[in-house]
Amino acid sequence: MSASVQPNDNLIEIRDLSVDFSSGNEIVHAVDKVSFDIRRGETLALVGESGSGKSVTANSILRLLPYPTARHPCGSVRYGELDLLQAPERKLRGIRGNRIAMVFQEPMTSLNPLHTIEKQIGEVLALHKGLQGKAARKRTLELLDLVGIPDPATRLKSYPHELSGGQRQRVMIAMALACEPELLIADEPTTALDVTVQLKILDLLRELQARLGMAMLLITHDLNLVRRIAHRVCVMQRGCIVEQASCENLFQSPQHPYTRELLGAEPRGGPVENPPGPTLLEVDDLRVWFPIKKGVFRRTVDHVKAVDGIAFSLRQGQTLGIVGESGSGKSTLGMAILRLIDSRGGIRFEGNALDAMNQAQVRPLRREMQVVFQDPFGSLSPRLSVGQIVGEGLEIHGICDEKEQQQRIIEALVEVGLDPETRNRYPHEFSGGQRQRIAIARALVLKPALILLDEPTSALDRSVQRQVVELLRHLQAKYNLTYLFISHDLAVVKALSHQLLVIRQGKVVESGPAQDIFTAPSHRYTQQLLEAAFMAPAEAIDE
Repeated sequence: MSASVQPNDNLIEIRDLSVDFSSGNEIVHAVDKVSFDIRRGETLALVGESGSGKSVTANSILRLLPYPTARHPCGSVRYGELDLLQAPERKLRGIRGNRIAMVFQEPMTSLNPLHTIEKQIGEVLALHKGLQGKAARKRTLELLDLVGIPDPATRLKSYPHELSGGQRQRVMIAMALACEPELLIADEPTTALDVTVQLKILDLLRELQARLGMAMLLITHDLNLVRRIAHRVCVMQRGCIVEQASCENLFQSPQHPYTRELLGAEPRGGPVENPPGPTLLEVDDLRVWFPIKKGVFRRTVDHVKAVDGIAFSLRQGQTLGIVGESGSGKSTLGMAILRLIDSRGGIRFEGNALDAMNQAQVRPLRREMQVVFQDPFGSLSPRLSVGQIVGEGLEIHGICDEKEQQQRIIEALVEVGLDPETRNRYPHEFSGGQRQRIAIARALVLKPALILLDEPTSALDRSVQRQVVELLRHLQAKYNLTYLFISHDLAVVKALSHQLLVIRQGKVVESGPAQDIFTAPSHRYTQQLLEAAFMAPAEAIDE
């Protein structure tokens, strides 16, 4: 344990906290008599799968739940002499963002897209510190510099969409630290980020915590992350804390079966041992350049080279893992191969030169090339039932009559482990893992030769990730499917990929058999990715 953490120096004391949500006559017990302490200067991790009650518990501290739909039948959250559950709203407003601050999971939805970075940080400073004008700008620059934004003066007038995911998260952290809070609540702060960016954000949080002496409540389902940064851990399942322990003891000797299940949920094993078939896909000198236009006449002055001269071949029944940081060109490469964006260079699929075809000529081949996207909720129409979503491709391509379409829909749902009786339900009625299974069924129903999987597991819990990986391996073995697997999660890539393509700034820096690269990476960038993905506990945390 860090020297700054004293055993009984509690900043927050939570006792018998319960949270109920009412919907009509139905009451959902989201959190059930949870008790734990947050000590000054320590990092406490609250871990568990989606729906376990982690975020509801964290949001209860600052009463950020949708009251009166939410209510607290019992419990207290003591901050000094004050019970935050009973505190008047005026007093809470003085604490929120000031003494207790919060960093949310998805910075793009947490930041206002209509306001500049300077204005958004400035609002916090004006509200809690009364800073305006030059004083506010000076403090904003200090904060941006503190969280590692390069050349912060040039970023003041930037809008959120003009920053990378890691930079947006750093801005969120700057806003949270503006008033030097005693407690920082970080709700899944790195889930949407690349492994190298995750590592930088983690190290940043540890460094800032040590410098400012603040406590931190970390909400996450990523135990790799917990192992690096936390002092103590509370494990939540179905609204209850099932285990509390120091980080070292939890990882060395987990007591509860659910904790052991979480620790064993990392995707394991290697790719399917299908004998490689004939070459299915060939890409030669593929380029996707986006013009940069300036001036009154919008002349092209330069290009963003998102994909710059990439070449590879992929044989039937194999998986090509494509890895790299955000902005490296992974998804752009995938979209170009499927002819969903314009590109230059050769693309041959099943002997057909896709680059020489127009969209009308490519369309009949689309049934052979399917895609599964990162966010299953965003990629499924909320207006269509599951049966309509899965069967849409059959209808578009005019495959079989309505009776046989229904049979194929049922078969596809069974293949991905879903009850076909649920086909008349809608996406919002399913969990994240189930929605991703629906997306896979939609791709599978057309019996494609190639499936592009664009970050298909990054939004899922580890245990659900493992289930989806096992499903993908099963389907590949059964149907000899060929996968293009785009991901920044190298543990998942390792479990699925035969070949590996490492991309940085639109160029391939390393390629070859996946096992060889994982065992002995030759490029420094690949080595950094692997070090960040399979991170060990930080030496700075002394238990």
